[in-house]
Amino acid sequence: MSPRYAVYFAPGKHSPWRTFGAHWLGRDEYDNTALAQPRLAGISPEALASITQEPRRYGFHATLKAPFRLTPGHDEQALVSRLKTLAHSLKPLPLGPLRLAALDSFMALTPDTPPAGLSALAAACVQELDDLRAPLLQAELARRRAEPLDAREAELLACYGYPHVMERFRLHMTLTGPVEPSMAQRVSDAVTPVTCRLNAESPLWLDQLCLFVERTPGAPFLRLIDLKLQP
Repeated sequence: MSPRYAVYFAPGKHSPWRTFGAHWLGRDEYDNTALAQPRLAGISPEALASITQEPRRYGFHATLKAPFRLTPGHDEQALVSRLKTLAHSLKPLPLGPLRLAALDSFMALTPDTPPAGLSALAAACVQELDDLRAPLLQAELARRRAEPLDAREAELLACYGYPHVMERFRLHMTLTGPVEPSMAQRVSDAVTPVTCRLNAESPLWLDQLCLFVERTPGAPFLRLIDLKLQP
């Protein structure tokens, strides 16, 4: 099986947001080493490890172009070259205050007010690289179609290999897998004071495109390269 690549936004390596997210999930996405997760009142270490198991594999990020395989005739070097060109055409955006939100049954950080230009930036990441994307495998397509998709999301899935793009895009940085309401409240109690401090001390900008890779099916995604947007 060929690798899958994804274009994400992730905070800079030394950003306090990245430190928070990587330790919350318990993994360094650069080298796949385990990181100590925080000790929390009301959430046991075992429970925190369990509710973060699903997002841990992907690393702390916001999806701009969902995981895809390359079409025949294109390789990683070609993808990096195209991504550099794209990054140089885009401007950094202030994400403003982030807040914890329940999206379906999982918890994620989202901007209070998405900045002007965010949808266009995300759409560019989807469209400008799409000629490099191989079609989904039948099993992957069937898995996506098993989700509750409306007619427009089914159309987007068929066109771009992912339903949550274009006008259905919503920037989010996932912190948990599915959780019950009682656990969601405990996550909120633990995360909200930290994010309030980070919002005040280190306002987050979407200032780079990050290329991640899954080398073999089911392997953790590794962070390959960060490409700064041009101010």
